[in-house]
Amino acid sequence: MSEKNRDGKRTARERLAVEREKQKSAERRRRTLIVAASVVCVLGLASVIGVLAANSGKDNGGTKAGPVVAPSGATGKDSLAIQVGKDSAKPTLTVWEDFRCPACQAFETAYRPTLHELTDSGQLKVQYHLVTLIDGNLGGSGSKRAANAAACAQDAGKFRDFHDVLYENQPKETNDAYSDNAKLIELAGKVSGLDTPAFQKCVNSGTHDSWVLKSAAAFQSGGFTGTPTVLFDGKNIYADQTMTPAKLKQLVQAANKG
Repeated sequence: MSEKNRDGKRTARERLAVEREKQKSAERRRRTLIVAASVVCVLGLASVIGVLAANSGKDNGGTKAGPVVAPSGATGKDSLAIQVGKDSAKPTLTVWEDFRCPACQAFETAYRPTLHELTDSGQLKVQYHLVTLIDGNLGGSGSKRAANAAACAQDAGKFRDFHDVLYENQPKETNDAYSDNAKLIELAGKVSGLDTPAFQKCVNSGTHDSWVLKSAAAFQSGGFTGTPTVLFDGKNIYADQTMTPAKLKQLVQAANKG
């Protein structure tokens, strides 16, 4: 083998090694981001215990809690979950989220392409439970208002798209921007066909406020330690520091073979 060929192969190996190291570094940064963000939401839980129950009949947004009205197609115990994906999918991913929670945004940013792929292909169903952890911790009503608006989007068959828009435009945790119904309706304009009179009425009247509060109470009684809480067929995978979108995909594929 010529010296030139040896040098060429050596250079190729070096480039491959560099690329692998870049990928490892990116993965470490992703995990650090999610872990760091999750601490913020978890630390808030201590001050929330008891607050949800105390505030269950109140609305910081200025409307009174009415009857529990589940959004269209809500599923699970007490119809407290909004499902994305086909019923026929074998495995279930259960996600407890707060639209004001930065750790939830980090999770969604990292996992969204994989979740879309798996739900669209019928391999996985995701059941979202919406909670108000940050409202209880920092005050305000943005968690509840956003959750109500997301439930209104579910009534219109636009939950996933609006859910993604809310995380893509999430304000800083200390900024209660989502307490403003007008802001939520403005963001609905980013989802084709969602900003309708029916949606606006649902958002402004707080149609699903009591349902959101009931979901928040279920989160508290479930003994969960923070948001997001992510369960794969009942097992908490968010607590697994080795979990990645690729590993989740492997779990889903294995479950579908079983």
